[in-house]
Amino acid sequence: MSKALPTRSENYSEWYNELVKRADLAENSPVRGCMVIKPYGYSIWEKMQRALDDMFKETGHTNAYFPLFIPKSYLSKEASHVEGFAKECAVVTHYRLKNDPNGKGVVVDPEAKLEEELIVRPTSETVIWSTYKNWIQSYRDLPLLINQWANVVRWEMRTRLFLRTAEFLWQEGHTAHATAQEAVAETKQMLEVYAQFAEEWMAVPVIKGVKTANERFAGAEDTYCIEAMMQDGKALQAGTSHFLGQNFANAFDVKFQDKEGKLDYVWGTSWGVSTRLMGALIMAHSDDAGLVLPPKLAPIQVVIVPIYRNDEQLAQISEKVAEITKDLKKLGISVKYDSSDNAKPGFKFAEYELKGVPVRLAMGGRDLENGTVEVARRDTKTKETVSVEGIAAYVQNLLDDIQESIYKKALTFREENTHKVDSFEEFNNILDTKGGFILAHWDGTSETEEKIKEETKATIRCIPLNQEAEEGVCIYSGKPSKGRVVFARAY
Repeated sequence: MSKALPTRSENYSEWYNELVKRADLAENSPVRGCMVIKPYGYSIWEKMQRALDDMFKETGHTNAYFPLFIPKSYLSKEASHVEGFAKECAVVTHYRLKNDPNGKGVVVDPEAKLEEELIVRPTSETVIWSTYKNWIQSYRDLPLLINQWANVVRWEMRTRLFLRTAEFLWQEGHTAHATAQEAVAETKQMLEVYAQFAEEWMAVPVIKGVKTANERFAGAEDTYCIEAMMQDGKALQAGTSHFLGQNFANAFDVKFQDKEGKLDYVWGTSWGVSTRLMGALIMAHSDDAGLVLPPKLAPIQVVIVPIYRNDEQLAQISEKVAEITKDLKKLGISVKYDSSDNAKPGFKFAEYELKGVPVRLAMGGRDLENGTVEVARRDTKTKETVSVEGIAAYVQNLLDDIQESIYKKALTFREENTHKVDSFEEFNNILDTKGGFILAHWDGTSETEEKIKEETKATIRCIPLNQEAEEGVCIYSGKPSKGRVVFARAY
């Protein structure tokens, strides 16, 4: 057996990195900062995709696909947008290689220089809005509700599997509307979709809020977000939805004729979540023994391990397990029966615990005689012996209970690690000793926000949508404040 994982209390960062690799989720690729998502990790991502895609379609969106390459001139059209991404862009300058005349493999052919450089998409607003210009003429063409599943490249220098990689997978929604009100309603609706997915599927409680001007998406009028707390007390932005105003419509001259025949620019939104959600899933729930997966996103929801003395006993157990498997699958539960002889049951138990399989069933000779099976749940590590009669319904209820229990545990953790403070001294003390979310008054200025960030490395994660009106004074400047905002150190 490989040595134990580092514990979260010893070294949270190393625990995370090791867990991602040992649970077979992902590994580093030959290209620095990029990752290979392994089959088990990709299976979780596929479940996320499927659930989100259904939610997008239920809200009237359809999928399309836009090019990976964006002409450099497109990025120049929206000034704040290009400024926001300039430092992260990968640029294609040539379109051909040739054999090195000195026999040293291949070299870039200097004759094959592109007339205009191409940017590998860091996000697709520019290429999509240039396309929308051809698709939108009248109010009858609106709203235009498009999503795409794609990969994007942002040339990050400090990378970590899933959380921050040079190339990552995501979905990006891009919509066009006839009025500002419709676009804002869309922006908020998609934030609700993300919050529902995070809480009901990922079992991760989130705070919904608006970003400050400093933290807003480049080129947006407003950025809405969901913020989650990880087990080390740090925040992780789990999804964003942007109200773009008419910024991109102006930049790409996307106009429509309204019902009165008047020409106007359309109103836009964009919204996205990425493979960072995998990082959130791991860090919000997992323990020192490995992954803890909410049943709704677990590739294998139930694993069944036989414990046998000889081939004859294995055959009898396998016959009984076949019935159980059939009943579980009828209920839509994904099951794996591991009767392989390459490892002892104890090793298999540890392996499936590491991979976060929510429920493990074990059946031995005595169980066969008694008509029972041992049921172990991954989240609490409790075990009980249960009758085989009605086991499928029992497991179904257990999976529902695990899903709810994992969410409640994460919510309790967040509540215990959310602190109200009224002075900068207290703010610093909580940050350094406890971490978590800090609810504090802020004077609303970018200058104060920047100074707090420089001095403490804590950022304003969001202005909560459910912010209570509360007169107070800013913890840093002492100037008046209308309500508390959420500060935290973040990934």
